[in-house]
Amino acid sequence: MAAHETALLAARHIQNYSDAQELEPHWGYLARKLPCTNDAGSCAYLDQVYESHDLGMLYSGILWATIGSILFLWAIGRRAFPSTRADGLLYGTVGAAKSSTARIRRTIATYVRITLLPEAVRPIFGRTTRLQVLILAVLSGYLLIWSFAGIAYNTWITPVKNSPGLYNTRTSMGPWSDRIGILAYALTPLAILLSCRESILSVLTGIPYQGFNFLHRWLGYIIVIQGALHTIAWTIIEVRLYQPQPTTALEWATETYMIWGMGAMILSLLLFVLSTPWAIRLTGYEFFRKAHYVLAMVYVGACWGHWKQLKCFLLPSLLIFFLDRAIRLVRTGLIHYQYLPNGSMGFRAAQASLTHFSDPEHGDVVRMDFVHPQNAWKVGQHFYICFTECSIWQSHPFTPLNLPEIRNGLVSHSYIFRAKKGETKTVADLALKKASASDKVTTPLILTGPCGESIVETLTPDANVLCVAGGTGITSVLPVLLGLVQQPAVRDRKIQLVWAIRRKEDMHWVEQEINSIYKAAKSHNVEVHIYVTREASSRSPSLRDDKSTQGETQVREASGPSSAATSIKGVHTHTHTSIYVQKIGGEGFDRHPDLKKLVNEFVESTVAGPTGVYASGPCGMISDLRSIVASCNSGTKVWRGNERFDVSLTCDDRLEW
Repeated sequence: MAAHETALLAARHIQNYSDAQELEPHWGYLARKLPCTNDAGSCAYLDQVYESHDLGMLYSGILWATIGSILFLWAIGRRAFPSTRADGLLYGTVGAAKSSTARIRRTIATYVRITLLPEAVRPIFGRTTRLQVLILAVLSGYLLIWSFAGIAYNTWITPVKNSPGLYNTRTSMGPWSDRIGILAYALTPLAILLSCRESILSVLTGIPYQGFNFLHRWLGYIIVIQGALHTIAWTIIEVRLYQPQPTTALEWATETYMIWGMGAMILSLLLFVLSTPWAIRLTGYEFFRKAHYVLAMVYVGACWGHWKQLKCFLLPSLLIFFLDRAIRLVRTGLIHYQYLPNGSMGFRAAQASLTHFSDPEHGDVVRMDFVHPQNAWKVGQHFYICFTECSIWQSHPFTPLNLPEIRNGLVSHSYIFRAKKGETKTVADLALKKASASDKVTTPLILTGPCGESIVETLTPDANVLCVAGGTGITSVLPVLLGLVQQPAVRDRKIQLVWAIRRKEDMHWVEQEINSIYKAAKSHNVEVHIYVTREASSRSPSLRDDKSTQGETQVREASGPSSAATSIKGVHTHTHTSIYVQKIGGEGFDRHPDLKKLVNEFVESTVAGPTGVYASGPCGMISDLRSIVASCNSGTKVWRGNERFDVSLTCDDRLEW
């Protein structure tokens, strides 16, 4: 045993190693000297310290074994029992027994949505579903039990060596403080695992990595609380309960392990403060992200310096963090390792053409289109894009609005985004500047991804589909619609798009895609309802703004150098309708569509099969839809065979980041 470790243990537990006959090893702690030659009270206290520590390590192992078992069973269940809502009996492929099993699963899923899909305690947890809050509550309860279990709560008054008349007050606060310190260390790799973009958790569970952000954030809060309690408890012990004072407190404060411990506590508080919404707004998201990375790794290093005996938790934390970043770099390199113009191989950025749509009031919109040699992604996945002409240190997540199709070895990419401030505003200004200079409006991009999971894996042929989008959120739902209209039409299937935009001209962001949907509207029973929320109708808001007698809706593109007069075709009839454009707003204010009415009418109008709602847009819209979709479900009706009331929600909440 090193001399400084011996001195450290002597300072804390008054053990003399010079006459030790045996050193008993303890995982995660310093070895114990046997036999104990101190006074009876000190020996009893040391018995409790080491027993509590060993139990803490055991409980940490149980915690990780529980997490591992859940993930293992989840991964096996996903593959052994694929999540499909189709009965199968409709197509004559399964027997009644399997049909009954599917009905039970659908009924259970329906009751789960009714109970856990709405949001819970928004002032505290933000826009988070009850399911996420329930998982956090279960984890918190689990940790609370292990923080106190197995500790014999007692007080020992022991004499101070070489100081007659002075006594130390030793309590179970010491073992308890060490216990929560162990749990804080044990949770560190889990917190980092929940933050990974290249997430093994997503591979095992099928949940997109952004679905773990809530637990990552709150697990960080728990670790900060645990660290604070650990620090406060030992400060009380060393400054108040141990004698003589202030000598004991000063010696303790200058110990190397204590300096590292205080450093770790300060770093964890900085991580907490900088992750609050007001701090992110003040410093900017990019500063928060980069500072978070650096501070987190320095924090892990400080924890190692404080108590390296628990490096069994810290080493995996470092490996997970750096492995995640390494995989990102490798994937980016593979995407851009292409043939160069001179015929050699090397790193080559993608060249995107930019189309600028002016909107001085709410922020200009930019559309990017380019082709790139790579493998196709899955519908619902997104890429992180770095605009190298602006900054190589920033990247932003964007969802392709087109289908991932390989043609002649190339895959087309199309994106739209609203430029309000920061990097996206710089890109919009760049596009406008190039266009005004009569230059070709292009910019080099670096892609990382694809990230996330498919959102149509469980979409069955009999499922009705309702897509709801607000503004640029149309990018996330368009691929779902484009994929459906390319498949063979399914009898009695109902498909509808509800898109809320501020101005009628905003339809030209995705004019090509809307026209593609229009061409298949009649054969696939597709309806497109576009609500203009910022422009007042010249007639009653309940009247449609289209001129059905013309058979074509004329639309002028937003003003700007790239604008051109175009049209979006739309037939307006009572059967097999296609595109409705309705102005519902007023001058100077927005009036949003009644989502509750629209979703309920859609579900009620379906003939058979479950309904999948795909949504992307502002935070408030997503919050409303969670409650609305939950209310549309009916476990009783689904159990009786009425699948129309099996309504699921898939939402892209990255707009909330």
